[in-house]
Formats: sequence, structure tokens, C-alpha cells
Amino acid sequence: MALAITDSNFEELLASGKPVVVDFWATWCGPCKKIGPDIEALAEEYKDQAIIGKCDVEENDGLAMRFGVRNVPTVIFIKNGEVVDKQVGAAPKSTFENKLKGIL
Repeated sequence: MALAITDSNFEELLASGKPVVVDFWATWCGPCKKIGPDIEALAEEYKDQAIIGKCDVEENDGLAMRFGVRNVPTVIFIKNGEVVDKQVGAAPKSTFENKLKGIL
């Protein structure tokens, strides 16, 4: 299951040393709901290799502002504390998985 990533736990997750994937979403967002099951599946499939979670932009505007998220869904891929890739908008699961594999 994808982890709930918040303004308060984000730094702790970065400190793990694992790549981090954050799905910025909102409850009212149709495309967010469309990719949600794919993000959940990837979180389960790669749970030992990466931290994959979801960040509700309405409850965690600090993180959304930090990463310049203007549209949802936006999925960012972080390695060694730096954003190395990003997907704005809905995409097939394979797109997210290929980007994840690129940072493992």
C-alpha cells in the first residue's frame, strides 16, 4: 500500500536513502483516481527497493509548494534527495514503472 506522505514525515522518508516516488493528488481529481491503483500496485511491487507514496495537496501544501506542483496528478521521482524525473498528468502504469526503474 502506498504510504501517506505529508509535510511532517517527508524529511524522514528522504533520510532512508531509498529512492522516493511521490504522487501529488487531490480527492476531487479524476485523473488522480485513475492512476491511484497503479501507484498502489507499484508501492507493493517495489516496497523493498523504494518508498512510494501519495501526498494530498490540499492537506500538505508545503510539499506541493516546495516542488512547484501546479497540476495534479504530478508524480515526482527523487534519488539522493534530488528530483530526477517527473510525470505531470495521468499515464499508463508502464510509464511510472519505467521512470522508477530508471532511479533504482
